[in-house]
Amino acid sequence: MIQIARWKIFLIIAVCIYGFAYSSPNFVGGQTHQWMKESLPDWMPKKTVNLGLDLRGGAHLLYEVDLDAVFDDRADVFAEDFKKSLREKKIAKQSIGTIERGVRIVLDSADDAQEVKRMIRRTDPRLILSVDTLGTTITATMDDAYVKQVQDQTISQVIEVVRRRIDMMGTTEPVIQRQGHNRVVIQVPGADSKQLRDLVGQTAKLGFHLVGGEGKRKGSELSLSYADMPMRKINVKRLAIIKGDMLDDAQPTFNQNGQPVVSFRLNAVGARKFCAITRKNVGKPFAIVLDNKVISAPVINEAICGGQGQISGGFDVQEAAELSLLLRAGALPTDLKVVEERSVGPSLGADSVAAGKIASLIGLSLVLVFMFASYGLFGLMANVALVVNIALILAVLSSLQATLTLPGIAGIVLTVGMAVDANVLIFERIREEIAGGRSALSSIDAGYSRAMATIIDSNLTTLIAAMILFSFGTGPIKGFSVTLGVGILTSFFSAIFVTRLLVVLWIKKTNPKTVPI
Repeated sequence: MIQIARWKIFLIIAVCIYGFAYSSPNFVGGQTHQWMKESLPDWMPKKTVNLGLDLRGGAHLLYEVDLDAVFDDRADVFAEDFKKSLREKKIAKQSIGTIERGVRIVLDSADDAQEVKRMIRRTDPRLILSVDTLGTTITATMDDAYVKQVQDQTISQVIEVVRRRIDMMGTTEPVIQRQGHNRVVIQVPGADSKQLRDLVGQTAKLGFHLVGGEGKRKGSELSLSYADMPMRKINVKRLAIIKGDMLDDAQPTFNQNGQPVVSFRLNAVGARKFCAITRKNVGKPFAIVLDNKVISAPVINEAICGGQGQISGGFDVQEAAELSLLLRAGALPTDLKVVEERSVGPSLGADSVAAGKIASLIGLSLVLVFMFASYGLFGLMANVALVVNIALILAVLSSLQATLTLPGIAGIVLTVGMAVDANVLIFERIREEIAGGRSALSSIDAGYSRAMATIIDSNLTTLIAAMILFSFGTGPIKGFSVTLGVGILTSFFSAIFVTRLLVVLWIKKTNPKTVPI
Protein backbone atom coordinates (compact mmCIF):
# COMPACT_ATOMS: atom_id res chain seq x y z
CA MET A 1 0.00 0.00 0.00
CA ILE A 2 1.19 3.52 -0.76
CA GLN A 3 2.35 5.43 2.29
CA ILE A 4 4.72 8.32 3.04
CA ALA A 5 6.77 8.84 6.20
CA ARG A 6 5.63 11.70 8.40
CA TRP A 7 8.93 13.58 8.06
CA LYS A 8 8.62 13.40 4.27
CA ILE A 9 5.15 14.91 4.44
CA PHE A 10 6.43 17.83 6.49
CA LEU A 11 9.38 18.26 4.09
CA ILE A 12 7.11 18.32 1.02
CA ILE A 13 4.79 20.86 2.65
CA ALA A 14 7.79 23.02 3.68
CA VAL A 15 9.15 23.04 0.13
CA CYS A 16 5.73 24.01 -1.24
CA ILE A 17 5.45 26.86 1.30
CA TYR A 18 8.94 28.02 0.28
CA GLY A 19 7.87 28.02 -3.37
CA PHE A 20 4.75 30.12 -2.87
CA ALA A 21 6.38 32.48 -0.34
CA TYR A 22 9.53 33.24 -2.32
CA SER A 23 7.73 33.53 -5.65
CA SER A 24 5.06 35.90 -4.28
CA PRO A 25 7.17 39.12 -4.61
CA ASN A 26 7.07 38.59 -8.38
CA PHE A 27 3.27 39.05 -8.41
CA VAL A 28 2.94 42.26 -6.37
CA GLY A 29 3.00 45.79 -7.72
CA GLY A 30 6.03 48.06 -7.84
CA GLN A 31 5.05 50.11 -4.78
CA THR A 32 4.28 47.03 -2.71
CA HIS A 33 7.56 45.42 -3.68
CA GLN A 34 9.45 48.61 -2.73
CA TRP A 35 7.73 48.56 0.66
CA MET A 36 8.71 44.91 1.11
CA LYS A 37 12.37 45.69 0.37
CA GLU A 38 12.45 48.59 2.81
CA SER A 39 10.32 47.19 5.63
CA LEU A 40 10.74 43.41 5.78
CA PRO A 41 13.75 41.82 7.53
CA ASP A 42 16.47 40.22 5.42
CA TRP A 43 15.35 36.64 6.07
CA MET A 44 11.86 37.22 4.66
CA PRO A 45 11.15 36.75 0.93
CA LYS A 46 11.39 40.01 -0.98
CA LYS A 47 13.60 39.27 -3.98
CA THR A 48 12.22 39.06 -7.50
CA VAL A 49 13.53 37.48 -10.67
CA ASN A 50 16.00 39.80 -12.44
CA LEU A 51 14.98 40.61 -15.99
CA GLY A 52 17.67 40.52 -18.66
CA LEU A 53 18.64 43.19 -21.15
CA ASP A 54 16.03 42.08 -23.70
CA LEU A 55 13.22 42.24 -21.11
CA ARG A 56 14.21 45.07 -18.81
CA GLY A 57 16.15 47.34 -21.13
CA GLY A 58 19.66 48.56 -20.38
CA ALA A 59 22.99 49.39 -21.97
CA HIS A 60 25.04 47.66 -24.66
CA LEU A 61 28.64 48.81 -25.15
CA LEU A 62 31.33 47.49 -27.46
CA TYR A 63 34.87 48.54 -26.56
CA GLU A 64 38.14 48.30 -28.46
CA VAL A 65 41.18 47.62 -26.28
CA ASP A 66 44.29 49.70 -27.07
CA LEU A 67 46.78 46.83 -27.30
CA ASP A 68 49.44 49.00 -28.97
CA ALA A 69 49.77 51.02 -25.76
CA VAL A 70 50.33 47.81 -23.81
CA PHE A 71 53.17 46.77 -26.10
CA ASP A 72 54.65 50.29 -25.87
CA ASP A 73 54.67 50.00 -22.07
CA ARG A 74 56.38 46.61 -22.27
CA ALA A 75 58.98 48.06 -24.62
CA ASP A 76 59.61 50.96 -22.20
CA VAL A 77 60.21 48.50 -19.36
CA PHE A 78 62.63 46.47 -21.50
CA ALA A 79 64.50 49.66 -22.50
CA GLU A 80 64.92 50.74 -18.86
CA ASP A 81 66.14 47.26 -17.87
CA PHE A 82 68.66 47.20 -20.73
CA LYS A 83 69.96 50.68 -19.82
CA LYS A 84 70.55 49.58 -16.25
CA SER A 85 72.30 46.37 -17.36
CA LEU A 86 74.54 48.27 -19.81
CA ARG A 87 75.56 50.68 -17.06
CA GLU A 88 76.35 47.84 -14.66
CA LYS A 89 78.49 46.06 -17.28
CA LYS A 90 80.06 49.37 -18.38
CA ILE A 91 79.20 48.77 -22.04
CA ALA A 92 79.35 51.95 -24.11
CA LYS A 93 76.35 52.77 -26.31
CA GLN A 94 75.39 55.47 -28.75
CA SER A 95 71.63 55.20 -28.16
CA ILE A 96 68.86 52.94 -26.92
CA GLY A 97 65.19 53.40 -27.72
CA THR A 98 61.90 51.66 -28.30
CA ILE A 99 60.52 50.49 -31.63
CA GLU A 100 57.27 48.72 -32.50
CA ARG A 101 57.01 45.84 -30.02
CA GLY A 102 60.69 45.96 -29.18
CA VAL A 103 63.92 47.84 -28.43
CA ARG A 104 66.85 48.99 -30.59
CA ILE A 105 70.35 49.36 -29.10
CA VAL A 106 73.20 51.07 -30.99
CA LEU A 107 76.64 50.20 -29.53
CA ASP A 108 79.92 52.03 -29.84
CA SER A 109 81.80 48.80 -30.57
CA ALA A 110 80.76 45.59 -32.34
CA ASP A 111 82.92 43.65 -29.85
CA ASP A 112 80.23 44.11 -27.20
CA ALA A 113 77.43 42.68 -29.36
CA GLN A 114 77.67 39.08 -28.07
CA GLU A 115 77.67 40.19 -24.44
CA VAL A 116 74.62 42.40 -25.06
CA LYS A 117 72.78 39.55 -26.81
CA ARG A 118 73.44 37.25 -23.81
CA MET A 119 72.18 39.99 -21.52
CA ILE A 120 68.93 40.34 -23.52
CA ARG A 121 68.35 36.58 -23.57
CA ARG A 122 68.74 36.44 -19.79
CA THR A 123 66.20 39.24 -19.45
CA ASP A 124 63.59 37.48 -21.62
CA PRO A 125 64.42 34.51 -23.89
CA ARG A 126 61.24 35.08 -25.91
CA LEU A 127 62.66 38.20 -27.57
CA ILE A 128 63.82 37.77 -31.19
CA LEU A 129 67.32 39.24 -31.74
CA SER A 130 68.77 40.62 -34.97
CA VAL A 131 72.07 42.40 -35.66
CA ASP A 132 72.92 44.70 -38.59
CA THR A 133 75.84 44.10 -40.93
CA LEU A 134 78.19 46.36 -38.93
CA GLY A 135 77.42 44.43 -35.75
CA THR A 136 76.69 47.54 -33.70
CA THR A 137 72.87 47.77 -33.92
CA ILE A 138 70.91 45.11 -32.02
CA THR A 139 67.14 44.85 -32.34
CA ALA A 140 65.06 42.86 -29.83
CA THR A 141 61.39 42.26 -30.71
CA MET A 142 58.63 40.13 -29.16
CA ASP A 143 57.89 36.85 -30.91
CA ASP A 144 54.37 35.84 -32.01
CA ALA A 145 53.77 33.59 -28.98
CA TYR A 146 54.74 36.41 -26.63
CA VAL A 147 52.48 38.86 -28.49
CA LYS A 148 49.50 36.48 -28.28
CA GLN A 149 50.14 35.88 -24.59
CA VAL A 150 50.18 39.62 -23.88
CA GLN A 151 46.98 40.10 -25.89
CA ASP A 152 45.14 37.31 -24.04
CA GLN A 153 46.35 38.49 -20.63
CA THR A 154 45.33 42.08 -21.36
CA ILE A 155 41.83 41.17 -22.56
CA SER A 156 41.32 38.84 -19.57
CA GLN A 157 42.45 41.58 -17.18
CA VAL A 158 40.14 44.12 -18.84
CA ILE A 159 37.17 41.74 -18.49
CA GLU A 160 37.96 41.03 -14.83
CA VAL A 161 38.42 44.71 -13.90
CA VAL A 162 35.22 45.71 -15.72
CA ARG A 163 33.30 42.90 -14.00
CA ARG A 164 34.48 44.02 -10.56
CA ARG A 165 33.53 47.62 -11.28
CA ILE A 166 30.05 46.75 -12.51
CA ASP A 167 29.41 44.35 -9.63
CA MET A 168 30.39 47.10 -7.18
CA MET A 169 27.82 49.31 -8.90
CA GLY A 170 25.17 46.83 -7.75
CA THR A 171 24.04 45.61 -11.17
CA THR A 172 23.16 41.96 -11.45
CA GLU A 173 24.32 39.48 -14.07
CA PRO A 174 26.18 41.65 -16.60
CA VAL A 175 27.30 40.00 -19.84
CA ILE A 176 31.01 40.76 -20.36
CA GLN A 177 32.83 38.77 -22.99
CA ARG A 178 35.58 38.97 -25.56
CA GLN A 179 34.77 39.65 -29.21
CA GLY A 180 37.55 39.15 -31.73
CA HIS A 181 41.17 39.66 -30.71
CA ASN A 182 40.91 43.19 -29.28
CA ARG A 183 37.27 43.93 -28.43
CA VAL A 184 35.06 43.46 -25.36
CA VAL A 185 31.26 43.58 -25.38
CA ILE A 186 29.38 44.65 -22.24
CA GLN A 187 25.64 44.28 -21.71
CA VAL A 188 24.13 45.45 -18.42
CA PRO A 189 20.38 45.17 -17.74
CA GLY A 190 18.75 48.21 -16.18
CA ALA A 191 21.86 50.40 -16.47
CA ASP A 192 22.15 53.93 -17.83
CA SER A 193 24.53 53.91 -20.79
CA LYS A 194 26.24 57.20 -19.85
CA GLN A 195 26.82 56.14 -16.24
CA LEU A 196 28.11 52.77 -17.39
CA ARG A 197 30.41 54.36 -19.99
CA ASP A 198 31.87 56.75 -17.41
CA LEU A 199 32.46 53.94 -14.94
CA VAL A 200 33.99 51.49 -17.39
CA GLY A 201 35.93 53.90 -19.59
CA GLN A 202 38.07 55.50 -16.89
CA THR A 203 41.41 53.74 -16.77
CA ALA A 204 42.03 54.56 -13.07
CA LYS A 205 45.75 53.95 -13.52
CA LEU A 206 47.37 55.16 -10.32
CA GLY A 207 51.10 55.67 -9.82
CA PHE A 208 53.50 57.41 -7.48
CA HIS A 209 56.34 59.02 -9.47
CA LEU A 210 59.44 60.84 -8.35
CA VAL A 211 59.56 64.38 -9.70
CA GLY A 212 62.17 65.08 -12.41
CA GLY A 213 64.34 68.12 -13.05
CA GLU A 214 63.15 71.58 -13.98
CA GLY A 215 63.14 72.87 -17.54
CA LYS A 216 63.36 70.62 -20.59
CA ARG A 217 62.39 67.05 -19.82
CA LYS A 218 64.71 64.11 -20.46
CA GLY A 219 63.90 60.89 -22.29
CA SER A 220 63.22 59.11 -18.99
CA GLU A 221 60.74 61.78 -17.86
CA LEU A 222 57.19 62.82 -18.69
CA SER A 223 55.64 66.27 -18.66
CA LEU A 224 52.19 65.97 -17.08
CA SER A 225 49.46 68.49 -16.31
CA TYR A 226 47.79 68.98 -12.95
CA ALA A 227 44.22 67.70 -12.78
CA ASP A 228 42.87 70.91 -11.26
CA MET A 229 45.17 73.27 -13.25
CA PRO A 230 45.59 71.92 -16.82
CA MET A 231 47.88 74.80 -17.84
CA ARG A 232 50.40 73.97 -15.12
CA LYS A 233 52.79 71.11 -15.86
CA ILE A 234 55.43 69.18 -13.98
CA ASN A 235 58.16 66.75 -15.06
CA VAL A 236 57.97 63.29 -13.46
CA LYS A 237 59.98 60.13 -13.87
CA ARG A 238 58.50 57.89 -16.55
CA LEU A 239 58.42 54.74 -14.41
CA ALA A 240 56.25 54.74 -11.28
CA ILE A 241 57.82 53.76 -7.97
CA ILE A 242 54.44 52.55 -6.67
CA LYS A 243 51.62 51.27 -8.91
CA GLY A 244 47.91 50.81 -8.36
CA ASP A 245 48.21 47.02 -8.21
CA MET A 246 50.07 47.46 -4.89
CA LEU A 247 46.92 48.88 -3.25
CA ASP A 248 45.13 46.71 -0.71
CA ASP A 249 42.20 49.04 -0.11
CA ALA A 250 40.88 52.52 -0.88
CA GLN A 251 38.00 54.23 0.93
CA PRO A 252 36.44 57.73 0.78
CA THR A 253 37.08 59.69 4.01
CA PHE A 254 37.55 63.27 5.20
CA ASN A 255 40.76 65.02 6.19
CA GLN A 256 41.24 67.26 9.23
CA ASN A 257 39.77 70.22 7.34
CA GLY A 258 36.61 68.28 6.51
CA GLN A 259 37.46 67.94 2.82
CA PRO A 260 36.71 64.65 1.00
CA VAL A 261 39.84 62.58 0.36
CA VAL A 262 40.66 58.99 -0.59
CA SER A 263 42.47 56.99 2.08
CA PHE A 264 44.52 54.08 0.76
CA ARG A 265 46.48 51.17 2.19
CA LEU A 266 49.38 49.48 0.38
CA ASN A 267 50.11 45.78 0.48
CA ALA A 268 53.24 44.44 2.17
CA VAL A 269 55.39 44.71 -0.97
CA GLY A 270 54.24 48.24 -1.74
CA ALA A 271 54.67 49.38 1.88
CA ARG A 272 58.27 48.13 2.02
CA LYS A 273 59.13 49.67 -1.34
CA PHE A 274 57.49 53.00 -0.49
CA CYS A 275 59.29 53.11 2.85
CA ALA A 276 62.70 52.49 1.24
CA ILE A 277 62.20 55.05 -1.55
CA THR A 278 60.84 57.81 0.71
CA ARG A 279 63.74 57.26 3.12
CA LYS A 280 66.22 57.86 0.26
CA ASN A 281 64.37 60.92 -1.08
CA VAL A 282 63.54 62.97 2.03
CA GLY A 283 63.11 66.62 1.09
CA LYS A 284 62.21 65.83 -2.52
CA PRO A 285 58.71 65.98 -4.04
CA PHE A 286 56.86 63.04 -5.53
CA ALA A 287 53.78 63.12 -7.73
CA ILE A 288 50.55 61.16 -7.31
CA VAL A 289 49.41 60.51 -10.90
CA LEU A 290 45.99 59.23 -11.93
CA ASP A 291 45.38 58.57 -15.63
CA ASN A 292 48.31 60.81 -16.65
CA LYS A 293 47.03 63.72 -14.55
CA VAL A 294 48.91 64.90 -11.45
CA ILE A 295 46.53 64.88 -8.48
CA SER A 296 49.09 66.32 -6.07
CA ALA A 297 52.87 66.60 -5.67
CA PRO A 298 53.72 66.75 -1.95
CA VAL A 299 57.25 66.93 -0.53
CA ILE A 300 58.58 63.90 1.33
CA ASN A 301 59.24 65.27 4.84
CA GLU A 302 60.18 61.91 6.35
CA ALA A 303 60.18 58.21 5.53
CA ILE A 304 56.61 56.91 5.07
CA CYS A 305 56.69 53.36 6.39
CA GLY A 306 53.14 52.70 7.56
CA GLY A 307 51.83 51.71 4.15
CA GLN A 308 48.90 54.14 4.49
CA GLY A 309 48.19 57.56 3.04
CA GLN A 310 45.63 59.92 1.55
CA ILE A 311 44.98 61.28 -1.93
CA SER A 312 43.55 64.80 -1.91
CA GLY A 313 42.66 66.58 -5.11
CA GLY A 314 39.75 68.91 -4.46
CA PHE A 315 37.21 66.06 -4.72
CA ASP A 316 33.57 66.31 -3.77
CA VAL A 317 31.96 63.44 -1.87
CA GLN A 318 30.73 61.63 -5.00
CA GLU A 319 34.07 61.97 -6.81
CA ALA A 320 35.95 60.58 -3.79
CA ALA A 321 33.53 57.62 -3.60
CA GLU A 322 33.83 56.89 -7.33
CA LEU A 323 37.64 57.12 -7.27
CA SER A 324 37.76 54.77 -4.28
CA LEU A 325 35.56 52.28 -6.14
CA LEU A 326 37.78 52.41 -9.22
CA LEU A 327 40.98 51.99 -7.22
CA ARG A 328 39.55 49.02 -5.30
CA ALA A 329 38.42 47.36 -8.53
CA GLY A 330 41.85 47.87 -10.04
CA ALA A 331 43.18 49.81 -12.99
CA LEU A 332 42.52 48.89 -16.57
CA PRO A 333 45.79 47.82 -18.22
CA THR A 334 45.15 50.20 -21.12
CA ASP A 335 42.59 52.60 -22.58
CA LEU A 336 39.25 51.46 -23.98
CA LYS A 337 37.63 53.06 -27.01
CA VAL A 338 33.86 52.95 -27.49
CA VAL A 339 33.13 51.35 -30.86
CA GLU A 340 29.38 50.86 -30.45
CA GLU A 341 26.88 52.08 -27.89
CA ARG A 342 23.22 51.06 -27.76
CA SER A 343 20.43 51.47 -25.28
CA VAL A 344 17.60 48.96 -25.14
CA GLY A 345 14.43 50.77 -24.13
CA PRO A 346 12.15 49.30 -21.45
CA SER A 347 9.18 49.49 -23.84
CA LEU A 348 10.65 46.72 -26.00
CA GLY A 349 11.29 44.71 -22.86
CA ALA A 350 7.71 45.26 -21.69
CA ASP A 351 6.40 43.93 -25.01
CA SER A 352 8.61 40.86 -24.68
CA VAL A 353 7.48 40.26 -21.09
CA ALA A 354 3.82 40.61 -22.12
CA ALA A 355 4.30 38.19 -25.03
CA GLY A 356 6.08 35.76 -22.73
CA LYS A 357 3.25 35.93 -20.18
CA ILE A 358 0.65 35.29 -22.87
CA ALA A 359 2.62 32.32 -24.23
CA SER A 360 3.08 30.91 -20.72
CA LEU A 361 -0.61 31.30 -19.83
CA ILE A 362 -1.78 29.72 -23.09
CA GLY A 363 0.61 26.81 -22.65
CA LEU A 364 -0.36 26.37 -19.01
CA SER A 365 -4.09 26.51 -19.78
CA LEU A 366 -3.85 23.90 -22.55
CA VAL A 367 -1.85 21.55 -20.33
CA LEU A 368 -4.30 21.96 -17.42
CA VAL A 369 -7.30 21.24 -19.66
CA PHE A 370 -5.61 18.25 -21.29
CA MET A 371 -4.63 16.66 -17.97
CA PHE A 372 -8.08 17.08 -16.42
CA ALA A 373 -9.83 15.81 -19.54
CA SER A 374 -7.55 12.79 -19.80
CA TYR A 375 -7.19 11.67 -16.18
CA GLY A 376 -10.06 13.25 -14.24
CA LEU A 377 -9.35 13.53 -10.50
CA PHE A 378 -5.75 12.36 -10.94
CA GLY A 379 -5.31 14.95 -13.67
CA LEU A 380 -6.55 17.59 -11.25
CA MET A 381 -3.88 16.47 -8.76
CA ALA A 382 -1.26 16.75 -11.50
CA ASN A 383 -2.51 20.27 -12.23
CA VAL A 384 -2.03 21.25 -8.58
CA ALA A 385 1.52 19.88 -8.77
CA LEU A 386 2.10 21.88 -11.96
CA VAL A 387 1.13 25.13 -10.19
CA VAL A 388 3.51 24.21 -7.36
CA ASN A 389 6.20 23.58 -9.97
CA ILE A 390 5.84 27.05 -11.50
CA ALA A 391 5.97 28.63 -8.03
CA LEU A 392 9.14 26.69 -7.24
CA ILE A 393 10.80 27.77 -10.49
CA LEU A 394 10.15 31.45 -9.74
CA ALA A 395 11.21 30.97 -6.10
CA VAL A 396 14.55 29.39 -7.06
CA LEU A 397 15.26 32.00 -9.73
CA SER A 398 14.42 34.78 -7.24
CA SER A 399 16.57 33.26 -4.49
CA LEU A 400 19.55 32.79 -6.80
CA GLN A 401 18.96 36.23 -8.33
CA ALA A 402 19.30 34.63 -11.75
CA THR A 403 18.61 36.78 -14.78
CA LEU A 404 15.57 35.91 -16.87
CA THR A 405 15.89 36.58 -20.60
CA LEU A 406 13.50 35.92 -23.47
CA PRO A 407 15.09 32.49 -24.10
CA GLY A 408 14.68 31.90 -20.36
CA ILE A 409 10.94 32.44 -20.72
CA ALA A 410 11.04 29.89 -23.54
CA GLY A 411 12.70 27.48 -21.11
CA ILE A 412 9.88 27.98 -18.60
CA VAL A 413 7.23 27.43 -21.28
CA LEU A 414 9.02 24.23 -22.35
CA THR A 415 9.19 23.11 -18.71
CA VAL A 416 5.44 23.59 -18.31
CA GLY A 417 4.87 21.18 -21.17
CA MET A 418 7.43 18.68 -19.88
CA ALA A 419 6.38 18.93 -16.22
CA VAL A 420 3.38 16.63 -16.61
CA ASP A 421 5.40 14.05 -18.53
CA ALA A 422 6.21 12.14 -15.35
CA ASN A 423 2.57 12.11 -14.27
CA VAL A 424 1.50 10.87 -17.70
CA LEU A 425 3.93 7.94 -17.38
CA ILE A 426 2.67 7.13 -13.87
CA PHE A 427 -1.02 7.41 -14.76
CA GLU A 428 -0.66 5.29 -17.90
CA ARG A 429 1.19 2.66 -15.88
CA ILE A 430 -1.67 2.66 -13.34
CA ARG A 431 -4.14 2.12 -16.19
CA GLU A 432 -2.11 -0.85 -17.42
CA GLU A 433 -2.04 -2.39 -13.94
CA ILE A 434 -5.81 -1.96 -13.57
CA ALA A 435 -6.34 -3.53 -16.99
CA GLY A 436 -4.17 -6.43 -15.80
CA GLY A 437 -6.60 -7.17 -12.97
CA ARG A 438 -4.85 -5.58 -9.99
CA SER A 439 -6.71 -3.85 -7.17
CA ALA A 440 -6.90 -0.07 -6.98
CA LEU A 441 -4.28 0.39 -4.26
CA SER A 442 -1.93 -2.19 -5.77
CA SER A 443 -2.22 -0.54 -9.20
CA ILE A 444 -1.40 2.90 -7.78
CA ASP A 445 1.58 1.51 -5.86
CA ALA A 446 2.89 -0.33 -8.92
CA GLY A 447 2.33 2.70 -11.15
CA TYR A 448 4.58 4.91 -9.03
CA SER A 449 7.29 2.32 -8.37
CA ARG A 450 7.61 0.89 -11.90
CA ALA A 451 7.52 4.25 -13.72
CA MET A 452 10.26 5.71 -11.54
CA ALA A 453 13.22 4.32 -13.54
CA THR A 454 11.86 5.73 -16.81
CA ILE A 455 11.15 9.11 -15.22
CA ILE A 456 14.67 9.36 -13.78
CA ASP A 457 16.24 8.43 -17.12
CA SER A 458 14.26 10.99 -19.12
CA ASN A 459 14.83 13.83 -16.65
CA LEU A 460 18.51 13.02 -16.16
CA THR A 461 19.31 13.08 -19.87
CA THR A 462 17.53 16.44 -20.27
CA LEU A 463 19.35 17.80 -17.22
CA ILE A 464 22.70 16.74 -18.70
CA ALA A 465 21.84 18.59 -21.91
CA ALA A 466 20.95 21.71 -19.87
CA MET A 467 24.27 21.49 -17.99
CA ILE A 468 26.22 21.22 -21.26
CA LEU A 469 24.38 24.25 -22.66
CA PHE A 470 25.20 26.21 -19.49
CA SER A 471 28.88 25.19 -19.55
CA PHE A 472 29.57 26.01 -23.19
CA GLY A 473 26.87 28.55 -24.01
CA THR A 474 26.92 32.30 -23.51
CA GLY A 475 24.29 34.97 -22.93
CA PRO A 476 20.81 33.84 -24.05
CA ILE A 477 21.86 30.18 -24.26
CA LYS A 478 22.82 30.24 -20.59
CA GLY A 479 19.51 31.88 -19.69
CA PHE A 480 17.62 29.10 -21.45
CA SER A 481 19.72 26.37 -19.81
CA VAL A 482 19.24 27.83 -16.31
CA THR A 483 15.45 27.91 -16.48
CA LEU A 484 15.38 24.51 -18.17
CA GLY A 485 17.66 22.94 -15.55
CA VAL A 486 15.79 24.46 -12.62
CA GLY A 487 12.49 23.47 -14.20
CA ILE A 488 13.58 19.84 -14.56
CA LEU A 489 14.51 19.59 -10.88
CA THR A 490 11.33 21.30 -9.65
CA SER A 491 9.07 19.35 -12.01
CA PHE A 492 10.60 16.08 -10.81
CA PHE A 493 9.83 17.05 -7.22
CA SER A 494 6.30 18.24 -7.91
CA ALA A 495 5.35 15.39 -10.26
CA ILE A 496 6.62 12.63 -7.95
CA PHE A 497 6.33 13.88 -4.39
CA VAL A 498 3.51 16.42 -4.52
CA THR A 499 1.12 14.25 -6.57
CA ARG A 500 2.03 11.22 -4.46
CA LEU A 501 1.19 13.14 -1.29
CA LEU A 502 -2.16 14.20 -2.76
CA VAL A 503 -2.91 10.62 -3.81
CA VAL A 504 -2.05 9.28 -0.34
CA LEU A 505 -4.28 11.87 1.35
CA TRP A 506 -7.12 10.94 -1.06
CA ILE A 507 -6.68 7.22 -0.34
CA LYS A 508 -6.71 7.74 3.43
CA LYS A 509 -9.88 9.81 3.21
CA THR A 510 -11.90 7.70 0.75
CA ASN A 511 -10.38 4.18 0.91
CA PRO A 512 -11.33 3.68 -2.78
CA LYS A 513 -12.15 0.37 -4.43
CA THR A 514 -11.70 1.77 -7.94
CA VAL A 515 -9.37 4.36 -9.48
CA PRO A 516 -11.09 7.34 -11.21
CA ILE A 517 -8.44 7.76 -13.88
